[in-house]
Amino acid sequence: MNISSKLSDREIISLYINGKESALNVIIKRHRRRIFGFILSKIKDKDTAEDIFQDVFIKIINSLKRGKYNEEGKFIVWAMTITHNLIMDYFRKKKKTRFLKPTDEFDIFDVLSDGALNSEQQMVRSQIIDDLNRLIEELPASQKEVLQLRYYSNMSFKDIAEKCDISINTALGRMRYALINIRKVINKKGVVLT
Repeated sequence: MNISSKLSDREIISLYINGKESALNVIIKRHRRRIFGFILSKIKDKDTAEDIFQDVFIKIINSLKRGKYNEEGKFIVWAMTITHNLIMDYFRKKKKTRFLKPTDEFDIFDVLSDGALNSEQQMVRSQIIDDLNRLIEELPASQKEVLQLRYYSNMSFKDIAEKCDISINTALGRMRYALINIRKVINKKGVVLT
């Protein structure tokens, strides 16, 4: 039986969990470009990116076989979280394996921090900002407006109240609900903001 490319991720995963091994090829083929592209954009080395891509799917397979996949979430969101975590692991290992012995190609001064973010920190910061922006887009308009004025425009709640023609308590309440709703979405979708 050929697996139709029209099936949803959930249906394909269900087929795989129920013993249809070829279903895994369909899901890998469907998401390879996005996952591999993301890894390559952070790692910049095709061989290493390929290794991490394989590790992503080994982890996915192990999780599926142990029943650790939550069908309520979207497969690609779950897969990208695993991908992000494995990229972070790669950078942590790389950082630990640096040898601090000067040679012709390496000098201790090359790794001393100049106060700028290293590539891992830049990647983490960029990913967190992207994830937060996506989460903020899911908020009701009134909550989104207060949150954006507070954090992006650095306005006081008094100024926000005046600009939106609401009381300070309403502005504070909208901010509170915005944060509560963002936490709910984070928990529901399994977003990792670290």
